Amino acid sequence: MSKMKKALILGAGYVSGPVVQYLTKEGNIAVTVASSVKSEADALAARYKNTSPVLLDVKRSKEDLERLVDAHDVVVSLLPYELHPMVCELCIKHQTDMVTTSYVSPAMQQLEQGAIAAGITVMNETGLDPGIDHMLAMQIFDEVREKGGKISSFVSFCGGLPAPEHADNPLMYKFSWNPRGVLLTTINGAKYLENGQVHEIPTGGELMHLGPKITKVDFLEGFNLEGYPNRDSLTYRKLYGIESAHTVLRGTLRYRGFCHRITGLLRLGLINSQPHTSLHPQGPDITWKQFICNLIGQNSEILTENLKQILKEKMGLSTTQIITLEQMDLLSDKQILKKENPFDTLCHYLSKRLVYGPGERDLVVLRHAVGIEWSPDKFEHRHVEMVCYGDSNGQTAMSRTVGLPAAIATRMILDGEIQDKGLLLPIKRDIYQPILKRLAAEGIKATEGSKFFE
Repeated sequence: MSKMKKALILGAGYVSGPVVQYLTKEGNIAVTVASSVKSEADALAARYKNTSPVLLDVKRSKEDLERLVDAHDVVVSLLPYELHPMVCELCIKHQTDMVTTSYVSPAMQQLEQGAIAAGITVMNETGLDPGIDHMLAMQIFDEVREKGGKISSFVSFCGGLPAPEHADNPLMYKFSWNPRGVLLTTINGAKYLENGQVHEIPTGGELMHLGPKITKVDFLEGFNLEGYPNRDSLTYRKLYGIESAHTVLRGTLRYRGFCHRITGLLRLGLINSQPHTSLHPQGPDITWKQFICNLIGQNSEILTENLKQILKEKMGLSTTQIITLEQMDLLSDKQILKKENPFDTLCHYLSKRLVYGPGERDLVVLRHAVGIEWSPDKFEHRHVEMVCYGDSNGQTAMSRTVGLPAAIATRMILDGEIQDKGLLLPIKRDIYQPILKRLAAEGIKATEGSKFFE
């Protein structure tokens, strides 16, 4: 009888369920779930066999974390990305393999030589985006290269959304985790390549204004989607080996109108992380209407109808943006739970207000459009699409599409299918092919279509 392998899962949030379920289903992997929220770890342990809960705050109990890392064969870190380097250092020290779903940060990149010297595998970016997006793209690129073609363009979009029937709030968006990450992307900058020309959008909110104008979302029209560029798309030319491409753009999907509505919040200064005297936790109580008046320099005793007129005439907000504020009670006498600055205060508010209700489901949409040149007079436009819905009374689409690739990669490491050492991404065929095949067996699969031109 083979020795039971041991996997340590750091974090017991919504992604952890699919990871634990997949790893324990064959009965030959013992899983430890470590979380700072005891009830979440206990719930997973009660639901799945061979699973043990541990109460652990990785920031405060590094010695306990180190003992756990040393006692396991692999660590799956589902913690915030900034904690991965600390975990990775311990994995290097104790020669324990590691898996994450996060982008490789500069701090993680610095640990590559240490991971190689320790002889461990540190598999990164094995979620949805990043993760499945890499795999589906590389599957096309490798095939085209093998057959003598070259990539002329690559445009990719991905988004996690409420299912259309549950996109029933002004932003048409809901949160199953902290809104901070989603809202931060609205003020990020972006860089992309279009017809050989590099375009750069500065930070601070221009992305929400320009994004939908730049990115023409002309697929899956029944969903009524819009998109905006995401991060620096140029890095993917080298990563994917598609230096021949004259257009490279990776973007984020939302329902049409999201960017315009978010721009209204940006103009008022609500997505601003600078401390504000009105939001000091020990300060006097304040309502949302009073705070909005404070932000635009108006007397808080003003009538709401007059406030709306000022927002339109002096602040330049559209009728849609004002209705959004009103429907989200941001012009109401509802008292604010103050969090030092507008951004964190808004994040906390939205985390309670824009949430999934019982029986509601989410949706994940991923699409790659690839231009291929087979010869000077033969071209192909190929696309691959993946649409996944969550279970109304079970796991979300986002938790499955993030968690299952990580779980599959973890099992491959434990089974010796992945032998490479150091910091890895799922962009090699012997890694992405088995993962995509096993995802399809779990109901997560993409469809392809193409047109040829001469």
